[in-house]
Amino acid sequence: MDRYGIGLDVGGTNVKAIALSAGGKVLETHEVSTVDDAQATWKLDSKKLIEQMEQKVGRPADAVGVSCPGIIAPHGRSVWWMLGKMEPLMGFEWSPFLGRKDIVPVYNDAKGALLGEVAAGAAKGKENVVLITLGTGVGGAIMCDGKLLNGHLGRAGHLGHMSVHFDGPPDLAKTPGAIEYEIGQWSVEKRSEGKFKDTKTLVEAYENGDAVATEVWLRSVKALAAHIVSVVNAVDPEVVIVGGGIAKSGDALFHPLAEYLDEFEWRPFEHRVTIIEPTLGSDAGAIGAAYGALQLNAR
Repeated sequence: MDRYGIGLDVGGTNVKAIALSAGGKVLETHEVSTVDDAQATWKLDSKKLIEQMEQKVGRPADAVGVSCPGIIAPHGRSVWWMLGKMEPLMGFEWSPFLGRKDIVPVYNDAKGALLGEVAAGAAKGKENVVLITLGTGVGGAIMCDGKLLNGHLGRAGHLGHMSVHFDGPPDLAKTPGAIEYEIGQWSVEKRSEGKFKDTKTLVEAYENGDAVATEVWLRSVKALAAHIVSVVNAVDPEVVIVGGGIAKSGDALFHPLAEYLDEFEWRPFEHRVTIIEPTLGSDAGAIGAAYGALQLNAR
């Protein structure tokens, strides 16, 4: 039987487990809700889910990986920095807890999602990929030459904290005029001077021809285009995956984005980066964790 791995996507409200074959086929999937402030909840729920997956598949997993928020320690086995309700996961190593002799790698959730899309999604088979997620804030991850970029402290790929306006207001990481402020959900009310509460109502008003909404929304999309071409010039990806809740705006986002990219992008010999949408949805993190674990423990 083909080797298979189990990936856990551990969040503040649920834990998802997916069993993935080495060939990229999803074998089993299951999800449970968690209690936000219970220190052992994620750990115990995760252990139960792994046991259930192994029972359904019929044998122990060849590898297990974890995807979760936070900055991952340089050794890749635990979370190094995470503030808020999931702080109990800081420093926690999964291998001894699960009784495994192999390494249980831990991935930042955006990096896990990128790995998932490379393993079985929109970027399958690609080696140079950027993922940008547009939601309350802006997340991201980068793969160069088949390897995830982690950096010195694990901060590499936090694309939301890149500046597109040096005189702009600081974001949560103190970056002035960050793309996270320019297009993130959390700043819509401030950017629209109180006229719109969220991106959904902003985009609906834009589609209906509202002048204020058009000005605010197109400024956001223009900032995103400037952000994307800056990232492209830095790491030269084959594709840029643009996902998250705001990406569900569809043509309202992608049509003006394409026009701004035509204006801004450096295209030697007419080579242009391909903008694509993710295909795995909320399964991406767990699939990526399983894929990464299988790759790591195959060595």
